[in-house]
Order: sequence, then C-alpha cells, then structure tokens
Amino acid sequence: MQHGKRVLVLGGYGNFGKRIVESLANLDGVKLIIAGRDISRASILRDELVRKALSATFEAVALDIFDPEFEHQLKQIAPNIVIHTGGPFQGQNYRVPQACISVGSHYIDLADDRRFVCDIHKLNADAIRNHVLVISGASSVPGLSSSVVDHFAPQFSRIDEIDFAIAPGNKAERGEATVRGILSYTGHAFKVLRHNEWVDAYGWLSPRTLFFDKEIGKRFLADIDIPDLELFPQRYPSVKTVRFQAGLELPILHYGMVFMAYVAKLGLIKNWASFTKPIFKASELLMPFGTDIGGMQINLRGANQDGQRLHVKWVLGAKDGIGPYIPTLSATILTKKLLSGELSLSGAMPCLGLYTLHDFDDEAKDLGIYHHMEQRLG
Repeated sequence: MQHGKRVLVLGGYGNFGKRIVESLANLDGVKLIIAGRDISRASILRDELVRKALSATFEAVALDIFDPEFEHQLKQIAPNIVIHTGGPFQGQNYRVPQACISVGSHYIDLADDRRFVCDIHKLNADAIRNHVLVISGASSVPGLSSSVVDHFAPQFSRIDEIDFAIAPGNKAERGEATVRGILSYTGHAFKVLRHNEWVDAYGWLSPRTLFFDKEIGKRFLADIDIPDLELFPQRYPSVKTVRFQAGLELPILHYGMVFMAYVAKLGLIKNWASFTKPIFKASELLMPFGTDIGGMQINLRGANQDGQRLHVKWVLGAKDGIGPYIPTLSATILTKKLLSGELSLSGAMPCLGLYTLHDFDDEAKDLGIYHHMEQRLG
C-alpha cells in the first residue's frame, strides 16, 4: 500500500456514501475524495464539509465506474482505499474491485447481492499478489450480522437455526438504487437452507409479522435474498436453517410488494426493476407516514455448552431517522482499521467476522443506536 491516506468514496454524495464521508470527516491527515458521475453534487457536499472546518480535507471528482477509462482515472487519483457505494450491485461485474487491485488500492463495498458478495473470492489470488484487501458486503449483511452471530456463538455447543430480519422505518431516507436492487429479485426464486435441505424461497413472499421490542413494535416481513443465506451455512456448519426477511413499515407498501411478487412468480412480469422510477416516486409520496424508527433482529437457536436448548434474541434499534447509517458502519469501521494499520490482511473475501460487536458499539455510540439481548433456556 502506498504512503498517505487518501480515501475515495464512489457514490460519495449518495444515500450511503455521504454518511460514510461524514463519519470519516474528523480523521486527521486523511483526504476524502467524493466521487460520482455528477460533479456538481460532489462539489456541493465537499463545500458543505469544508465550511465546517473538520479535521479531514476534501476533494470532489467526476468518476464513472462504467467509463472505459475508469482504471486509468483511478490510477491518476491514487487512492489508498476505495469505498464502493454505487449500487445496485445486482448485475454488476467486478470491474471496480479489479481496477482497485490493478492500481494497488484496498477496496470495500456495501454490496448485498448474493452472487457479487459470495463470488468475490475469485479475485483472491490477484489481491494477494498485489498486497491489497478486497472486502465485499461491508454492510448490515453480512458485515454486522456475522459480527453479531460470532459474538454469541461461544454460548452454543451448536447453532441449529439463524432467523433474522431488518425492518426500516418508513420515514428513513432511501435511495433509488436500493429500491432497484430490491425489485430485481421480487418474485424470483432463490435457494435457502431449511431443516437441512436446500429449497426454493421467493423474493417478497412468505409474509409474516414479527415483534422486535417496545420501541419498534411489530413489523411486516417477507423473504429476501442476501449473501448470508449462502455464507452462514458454510461459516456455521451445524446450522440446519437460515432464514432472512425484511419488510416495509406501511401495510400498503409491504403488501403491495407481496402482490408484485406473486405477479412476478406467475410470470406476468419478468423483472420489476424496469419500473423502479415510478415505484420509487410513488413510495416517496408516502414518506410522511409511519415512523423514523428502524430495527434489526437476530434469533439464534440451538444447544448451550451443557446441551440445553438455548434461544438468543438480539435486537438493534435506531430512532430519529438514524437507520440509514447502520448499513454504512461496517465500511467506516474497516476503513479506520486499514488507515490505522490494525487490519493488515490481503486477499478478496466477503465481510465475515472482520470486526467485533464491540467495534460496532464504538462507532455507533454517538448516533443513538441501541441494541439489547434476551436469552431463554428450554
């Protein structure tokens, strides 16, 4: 890795990118490069941050990951670390991490696409050869989710079931790229491990409600495809069932998605992602309704070290519209570890167990994010 501390954030003015830039803005001796296709938006954010007289310095650059000259432009910028927030990752190839490897930059992304994250190891040999670290999925899943499971795993002699969910508040800011990614697998089949057998689940089907806690209440959920569904059975070999669901707070939006999933499953619509813009605009009309409280819940079931049945329920909550920061914290934590030299790995890997729950607490404490745990025997 070259000398200096230059961190480039692709999509740095977007929903997640701007939060990462803000979270790193008080680091001494670091230049944060806000990059994206729209130089005016990048410049506006840069100017806002400069006026605040923060510890880092800031630069705005125009950069398009699909430009044939992208790798050459990246080499000219010479970042030490590239954080890729430019989703949706569904359908993206590895041109960005490959370019980072070629120019000698560490790479971190917020991808939630199953194939993109799970297959990142294809770049492992090249990353090791060039002494860089390539991390995919540095987000709520599998970054935070694996850190939580790792934290509680020592209480178990075996984990039989991992059942978890994410439920954002309706008033939380959301990006069009996130919506496009969700729509791309609505009603489509994907493999899940249930009772030790791989079976089909369908995006936004199998709806249910689940109680989180008194602050968040009961939320609507449905099946969602994420990398963890494939990665967790590999990481925790005793597990027989891995289930992940997410949902929308407003019934009209949530069950609208369930209906759309049925339509796609019947083959009447091939891919809802082509309707992203009107669907996104329609959802924005309902932003005044619901709450700004979001949550995440992880349930682990199995046997404790004495062989007794054990259920651990972990709940995270975020109020006051803070929820969209949660998917960014994994990338922020890992960037700080790379800059400090605490993280010195090389290779290409999904974001599994690369930081601890205590690391998360250190980063989240000033945001008002809380979490708590319940456990039950028998």
